Amino acid sequence: ETEKRHYAHVDCPGHADYVKNMITGAAQMDGAILVVSAADGPMPQTREHILLARQVGVPYIVVFLNKADMVDDEELLELVELEIRELLCSYDFPGDDIPIIKGSALMALNGEQGELGEDSINRLMDAVDSYIPQPERAIDKPFLMPVEDVFSISGRGTVATGRVERGIVKVGEEVEVVGIKATAKTTVTGVEMFRKLLDEGRAGDNIGALLRGVKREDIER
Repeated sequence: ETEKRHYAHVDCPGHADYVKNMITGAAQMDGAILVVSAADGPMPQTREHILLARQVGVPYIVVFLNKADMVDDEELLELVELEIRELLCSYDFPGDDIPIIKGSALMALNGEQGELGEDSINRLMDAVDSYIPQPERAIDKPFLMPVEDVFSISGRGTVATGRVERGIVKVGEEVEVVGIKATAKTTVTGVEMFRKLLDEGRAGDNIGALLRGVKREDIER
């Protein structure tokens, strides 16, 4: 959370076998933070992530050049930065304009001050705040939410989580579960976001919707 915004963060690990999970998450992103090791430079999975971001339509990327504390040579850091910018350009991202923040996540995690410590994370989030514009939300269209995960709460029912693509859903409203199995009607008995109970969920919100009379196995991603 910054002074300007409350972000929902989806982690996309660098291993090739997580690509499916990345596609599920990336298709719903308003922007991405690309983390590249300053010590290693762009890796094969860096290229994969940029390509996937391009293919699923992630509109904006901000780069965090991590482990900058492990590189003493300023020229080497500049070379890695240049390499990242060229790579981004090759996938039609504006590589020359994209903010690249140098720092050390470990130093920040350990509470170390200074340019590469906590300051670098603050600068990163400032860049995300300013470079990624406020997205337009389609709240005037019918409610639609792709299901990202499903779980049961004993005594209460089944919760479907995901990001509302469009429209608004209010507590007490009837919704349809469509897709893999036969279409089923149900009522939303609760909406939760960031561990707070809400009266409604809107386009762009990452919510959990409590569904009446739906079994855990009746709904899937």
